[in-house]
Amino acid sequence: MKIEQIFTSCLAEMAYYLESNGEAAIIDPLRDIEPYLERLDYDKAELKYIFITHFHADFVSGHVDLAERTGAKIIYGPGASADFDLYAAHDGEEFKLGEATLRVLHTPGHTMESMSILLIDKNGKEQCLFSGDALFIGDVGRPDLAIKQGELTEEDLARHLFKSLRNKIMPLPDDIIIYPNHGAGSACGKNMSKETYDTLGHQKETNYALRADMTEDEFVKEVLTGLNTPPQYFPKNAGMNKAIITDIDTVVKRGTKELSLEEFNQLIDEGAIILDTRHQNEFVKAHIPGSIFIGLDGQFAPWVGTLIKDIDQKFVIVADYGREEETVRRLARIGYDYAQGFLPNAIDTWKEAGNKMASIKQVTPQELEQLYTESNINVLDVRRKSEYLSEHIIDAINQPLDTIFSNLDNLVDKDKTYYVHCAGGYRSVIFESIAKKYGYSNLIDIAEGFNGIKEHTKMKLSDYVCPTTLL
Repeated sequence: MKIEQIFTSCLAEMAYYLESNGEAAIIDPLRDIEPYLERLDYDKAELKYIFITHFHADFVSGHVDLAERTGAKIIYGPGASADFDLYAAHDGEEFKLGEATLRVLHTPGHTMESMSILLIDKNGKEQCLFSGDALFIGDVGRPDLAIKQGELTEEDLARHLFKSLRNKIMPLPDDIIIYPNHGAGSACGKNMSKETYDTLGHQKETNYALRADMTEDEFVKEVLTGLNTPPQYFPKNAGMNKAIITDIDTVVKRGTKELSLEEFNQLIDEGAIILDTRHQNEFVKAHIPGSIFIGLDGQFAPWVGTLIKDIDQKFVIVADYGREEETVRRLARIGYDYAQGFLPNAIDTWKEAGNKMASIKQVTPQELEQLYTESNINVLDVRRKSEYLSEHIIDAINQPLDTIFSNLDNLVDKDKTYYVHCAGGYRSVIFESIAKKYGYSNLIDIAEGFNGIKEHTKMKLSDYVCPTTLL
């Protein structure tokens, strides 16, 4: 029996490829399906099943395209329905895969159709559980994404999740391996581990949500405490996953068109956003005026989905050579399908046409310390609230990046200068690029962010509080 965990770091998502005696199953595939097809071809295996543990909200799944290309059956949990053909399995139903058996466990709570999949070997031993978003390593799935107004509250879902964990998952053998759908960095939970699998027994010892003596009311309180507002694109992705959507090849073909400078400018005039995906250090030095920076080498897709409100927004791409298609594919993974093309060798092409470049002024942590000592300056911390409360520069203002559109006018004065930092230098440049686009020009970036400040300076910081107590 082959089990392959396919980890996509940008989304902190794990899909799974299973194969036994020439029969294969894929669990929770991403939208770009070529890697799965190549894996099937390498093994000379027939794809029999496509299991979707629930209607995903944080990415667009490739189940429909994969089924069309392979003839495999799409399987969801109990009660699922959509615009395409699917099979809604019932609790306890078993599916043969070569010498192995896959048993569906209905585990509602994250969503109502949520299921986990128990793998049983040819000898009848329960080997591992593909837990979807019901159980993570160190956490459980957030129960506030599938609320139905007037029908289902987040507390209702939390109570369903408590019963799913206690009645379906925790009674399983302690030595089975838990393979979740997400890891640290995903917004589908609040405190996930960086580990991508673990034994159930160890999770019972370390996962707060599996504490043996926890009451249902205690579970509801703990699991609902500290939940940040989910990214605004989540319900849009969930809707796309219930529909038949444009195939990714069409999206990529449109998005990777080489644009002339005239076409590039025309699209901008028509409302397209310039999306610059190079490294933040390059963007700081030189970029096309009006560009929004969201770099491919950070959490690109989640930040696009959080900050670009219109999922039908058109983009023109500025990317490092050879990474244009990667940009378009990663946009498509979260349903942003309207990249219109890219400007080749964009920075040089723009300059050679006689256009002005933009840049962001930057100071080192040591320079910031000197300025902070000599005068009263404004420091803007764009990390999450929990990061800020854990430790921050005394008198720094906290304006988390994900709240930039809701609170910017209240905290930032266009007539004042602000020194801006995040943890390492990625989020601050995103913040500055957006703020500059909307008229906030007096922003100076702090290179290396808070990490650099702690390493290279002796600036006065607030007393440290462990972030885990702030959830």
